[in-house]
Amino acid sequence: MNEFCVLVVDDEDEFREMTSKILTKRGLIVMSAESGEKALEILEHKRIDVVLLDVKMPGMDGIETLRQIRSLKPLVEVLLLTGHASVESGIEGMKLGAFDYLMKPIETDPLLEKLEEAYEKKRLHQEKIDQALLKKHMSMPL
Repeated sequence: MNEFCVLVVDDEDEFREMTSKILTKRGLIVMSAESGEKALEILEHKRIDVVLLDVKMPGMDGIETLRQIRSLKPLVEVLLLTGHASVESGIEGMKLGAFDYLMKPIETDPLLEKLEEAYEKKRLHQEKIDQALLKKHMSMPL
């Protein structure tokens, strides 16, 4: 598995801490936030590749957080976590540019697979941008 940075955003302390521990043991760099506001603060100052974002949170919910992530860091991929009652929110999130949505509770292997897929998508987008910038730079007259 590639080493990349995941931000776990969930207001449930136990879920957030357990998920962070599991992902860290699997070789990922993991940060966590208990709210959408805290997640945006972290995104402004740290290099994050993929956000694992709960939809149902007090204050700024996952959908609003996703909107703000899209404008702040458009290349960061977002995986939404939904409960059975909020599948509609997951679909709405997909329309707003989320990579995918997963139902809670989620097993470790499918979660790791989705995180890896999301990271790969982000990595390829970044690579294309870097190549285009390099090409542009190389074609500039001295």
